[in-house]
Amino acid sequence: MELPLGQCHDSRSWDDDSDPESETDPDAQAEAYVARVLSPPKSGLAFPRPSQLSTPAASPSASEPRAASKVSAVREPGLLSLPPELLLEICSYLDARLVLHVLSRVCHALRDLVYDRVTWRLRALHRVRAPYPVVEEKNFDWPAACIALEEHLSRWAEDGRRAEYFCLANGHLAAIDSVLLLQGGSLCLSGSRDRTVNLWDLRQLGTEPSQVLVKTLGTKRNSTHEGWVWSLAAQDHRVCSGSWDSTVKLWDLAADGQQFGEIKTSSAVLCLSYLSDVLVTGTYDKKVAIYDPRASPALLKCQQLHSRPVLALMADGQHIISGSEDRTLVVVDRRANRVLQRLQLDSYLLCMSYQEPQLWAGDNHGLLHVFVNRNGCLQLVRSFDVGHSFPITGIQYSVGALYTTSTDKSIRVHVPTDPPRTICTRKYDSTLNRVCAEGNLVVAGSGDVSLEVWRLPA
Repeated sequence: MELPLGQCHDSRSWDDDSDPESETDPDAQAEAYVARVLSPPKSGLAFPRPSQLSTPAASPSASEPRAASKVSAVREPGLLSLPPELLLEICSYLDARLVLHVLSRVCHALRDLVYDRVTWRLRALHRVRAPYPVVEEKNFDWPAACIALEEHLSRWAEDGRRAEYFCLANGHLAAIDSVLLLQGGSLCLSGSRDRTVNLWDLRQLGTEPSQVLVKTLGTKRNSTHEGWVWSLAAQDHRVCSGSWDSTVKLWDLAADGQQFGEIKTSSAVLCLSYLSDVLVTGTYDKKVAIYDPRASPALLKCQQLHSRPVLALMADGQHIISGSEDRTLVVVDRRANRVLQRLQLDSYLLCMSYQEPQLWAGDNHGLLHVFVNRNGCLQLVRSFDVGHSFPITGIQYSVGALYTTSTDKSIRVHVPTDPPRTICTRKYDSTLNRVCAEGNLVVAGSGDVSLEVWRLPA
């Protein structure tokens, strides 16, 4: 899919402005939003799906460069007297983490061989047998990538038969639209259309359901918010929940989940990004706002950056990137307080996953897009059809793994190659909303009121 590039260095500021909307019933607004935004595109307006790349799968061959020999000559017969090629072949049968962290300490000869960059590049390409990574940055950490790839492939081998599946259906009364893993996957938060945020202890998986569900956040009976809970974000032990009731509530898990703040917004909160110094919200009334949540939450900046609701955003120390139903992607420089770029797309993005400098995003056509951030200017690198027939509602990207969920009632597990290779697909009876992966846990929210959990081999 060819998307036109936006112009960089837009000097317009984004000082506070105000465009309040008339009061409306949040439930009716939310239902209309779901019917409009999450519905599959009409067949007559379907965007053409990109064809899969015809690039042959990459694998080590005689034409590829071999790892440079750095093993010093060994006079006495033994393992180290073998040619480097044989040593590398032996190492290929060993766990990558063991090779990197154990063999490298045995002797200088093995250390030099193990730390060779080409060695790890060839090993990774041999494992995935496809072009990888989609974007290779300078000083790309090939050993870490190889470890992550091998662990991901091992955990989902044989179509995920080794993964333990749990369906937690005792906590909510309506569809779950947001999920968030915490503390390495030990804890999980889920936000639902029943207006509650639940805290789960995933260390208790397999025990009585009452042991897994810890509590519902908030002091009101059977309610955390007055509207659907649509977004969650966390910073260490502090978390926040955004709702269609036009509030963001802040919770301290180190204080037994007590509420320590609340932000009144101008409209329904559809997306959140929580950093150590700021909390960024994207709202239904087309605005992106920045708050300081450290004391009593205070509004720092607010601007209408879009002409339709803000559906997804991310923030780091330098930039805020927001995507909207108006099919634009806007990059803001936090420090200079100005818009750097405005990209006009052919679809709207529903979810994002960011690992600097790469932004992976899923759209309403069921397509996946990869952008690279170059000093605040986003450039489209690739667009992929990863097998979803309806909008992609959730995405989780890392250097070694890729997960996507969709309103087509499926979760797909991929290897983040070019194009992504799907290694496992699970279909359900209802829409899957959002996905989060951390440690050896993967969770997704279901329209069938359940929290879907997969515990992978450690």
